[in-house]
Amino acid sequence: MNKITDELLKIVSDFTGEFKGAFNIRENGECAGRQSSKNIQIESKKDAPGLIIKIAENTKDETVYIPACVTHGNFDDLVYNDFYVGKNADVTIVAGCGVHTDTEEDARHNGIHKFILEENAKVLYQEKHIGTGKGTGAKKIDPVTECELKKGSSLTMDTIQIGGVDKTTRKTTASLGEDAKLIIRERIMTDGDETADTDFTVSLNGKNSAADVVSRSVAKGNSKQSYISNIIGNNISKGHTECDAILVDNGTVTASPRLTANNCDSELIHEAAIGKIAGEQLLKLRTLGLTEEEAEQKIIQGFIGE
Repeated sequence: MNKITDELLKIVSDFTGEFKGAFNIRENGECAGRQSSKNIQIESKKDAPGLIIKIAENTKDETVYIPACVTHGNFDDLVYNDFYVGKNADVTIVAGCGVHTDTEEDARHNGIHKFILEENAKVLYQEKHIGTGKGTGAKKIDPVTECELKKGSSLTMDTIQIGGVDKTTRKTTASLGEDAKLIIRERIMTDGDETADTDFTVSLNGKNSAADVVSRSVAKGNSKQSYISNIIGNNISKGHTECDAILVDNGTVTASPRLTANNCDSELIHEAAIGKIAGEQLLKLRTLGLTEEEAEQKIIQGFIGE
């Protein structure tokens, strides 16, 4: 594992020199370290680059780490990871990603993750993305996430793009069974000429299923972001989607929350709010002795929870 990977891991997965429990470290398309635990088995796929992660039923209070790093330009990483979470399990999955280039050549990671949660399984999924390096090559991260939540299961996705990613396309689809629950908290920071496109599609197929999808973003410089979400109520269900964005400099954000009710007992809500930082917010912090730049940064950090 090279030095750049070590630094990226500290940022995206709180790496302190070792991971406790099950883990797999991906570095430039190769495995730089792997360990399974008694309840969490990690195996290489035989028909494609990637992993099969099997979490035994009734597994409690364990964490599995699957960070991925690209540390140089002229590299396009593609990986397929499948998670099978057993009945009544309650676990945390940490899947950060960092891309780095010091040349004019692009560096890209495309992670395609599939989650299958069995009855009453509970998962907290945490993901941080960052781009680093002084090169002019584009730093790209394009995650695809597919989720199947069976009866009574719940998945909470907490994702954040810290900065430095020149281009990202993020696509998530989810199918929820009876009493299943999906919570998504997405936070994205863009600057310069960076672009970020997000697309969520959630199908509430089971009786009393529920989804709460919230994206918060900050677009600075000349960066551009777009947010599309579609919650589809196919049964007695509840769904909420929201996009809140702060514009700084010449940043732009397009928000398109959409609801589709195919059942008269589905309750669906959407919200969107886009605007610049309010002057009274800056003024209040300036009275505490902060510079305008410091006040602006404090508001942004509080907004996206960085």
